[in-house]
Amino acid sequence: MSSPSAATNRTTPEGEVRGAPGKRPSASSRLFLPLIAVCTAVTAANIYLAAPLLPLIAHDFGSTPSAVAWLASVAQFGYAAGLLFFAPLGDSVNRRRLVAVLALVAAAALLVGAASAGTGALAGAVLVASAATVVPQLLVPLVAERAPADRRARHVAAVIAGLFTGIVAARVLGGLVGQAYGWRVVFVGAAVLTAVLGLATAYILPAQRRRREGSLFAGLAAVPGVVRHSPDLWRACVRQAGMYGAWSALWTSLALLLAGGEGYGMTTAAAGLFGLFGLAASVVAPLAGGLVDRFGAAKVVRSAYLLAAVSVPLFWLGGQAMAALCAAAVLVHAALVASHVANQTLALTTTSAPATANTAYVVSGFAGGALASALAGPAYGHWGWGGVCAVAGAWLVLGWAATAVRAR
Repeated sequence: MSSPSAATNRTTPEGEVRGAPGKRPSASSRLFLPLIAVCTAVTAANIYLAAPLLPLIAHDFGSTPSAVAWLASVAQFGYAAGLLFFAPLGDSVNRRRLVAVLALVAAAALLVGAASAGTGALAGAVLVASAATVVPQLLVPLVAERAPADRRARHVAAVIAGLFTGIVAARVLGGLVGQAYGWRVVFVGAAVLTAVLGLATAYILPAQRRRREGSLFAGLAAVPGVVRHSPDLWRACVRQAGMYGAWSALWTSLALLLAGGEGYGMTTAAAGLFGLFGLAASVVAPLAGGLVDRFGAAKVVRSAYLLAAVSVPLFWLGGQAMAALCAAAVLVHAALVASHVANQTLALTTTSAPATANTAYVVSGFAGGALASALAGPAYGHWGWGGVCAVAGAWLVLGWAATAVRAR
């Protein structure tokens, strides 16, 4: 017969001992989820740092905003690459050391970007910084594992709320600070925040001594097999790639419409304030988590796709009517975050390898977003805002149609 202490304490796969229900949690345990959420916000801000600053960067380098729009997709490709190579390491190496090293590398790359003299050097710095800012995705499987089963989606939603808060901060604060002090100051500030929060996150993690089995990138090699043997994971990956691609095409190109001479002609600071509509995502995230826990992921994803489908024509009308643009911004953020909460919860619980499954899921999403962003810039240059909306609509159709055919 086991002892009472053995019955009321559990040891997680990460080596952390969970106390009995009546035992008061430690300070590090209480700080874990909030700090991960804040660190996620900074990560998201790094990925979208360049998007609201494109007019300022173009002016500084003697170019046009549409000619440097590809910098936004470079950041997303970098993040996808970082997830592909670094996120699977969360199950095989010391998380503390990995988190600290990646945070310092990302901060150094952002400082290099702030000092760059041309788009080539800036793109390289953005690529490295985005690849290294994958700390939250190293830890989100741990967040899901620590959560009670009936509140798992809510805990994942808290991290996702942090992600979208960071996106809002990148557009709003980045635009305001960039307009006042220049885009280089924004990069320096992001570097400082990344270093501080990354090291703080590493500090609260439990000490680990892991014996790695297989090669360093064995987790990466396992990704295709995990996706192939899990239809639910495959569906989550493809549908989120379609949703994220539609959102990314619209949101990364929005500064071109708002601040461009052919659009609304706003200043960078005023255009940045438009990002406040992204706060809808932070509000929807906990609601979406509760809906997933109650009704399941599939129903939430279907509803999210319907919202996104309504938002695309509203975005097109928003090229001439600001009211339509505002309504579309709220709808598309609500759709994206609801879909993300549902699909990521499914990805983390549908296989016996959550870190590998999460890697596949997030890489798919960001790869879809990066490709859509890369197409949105030229589409805006050739066909204006209508071309961007067409890219977004196509991504939604592809994401849903591909999974519908596979399901049949």
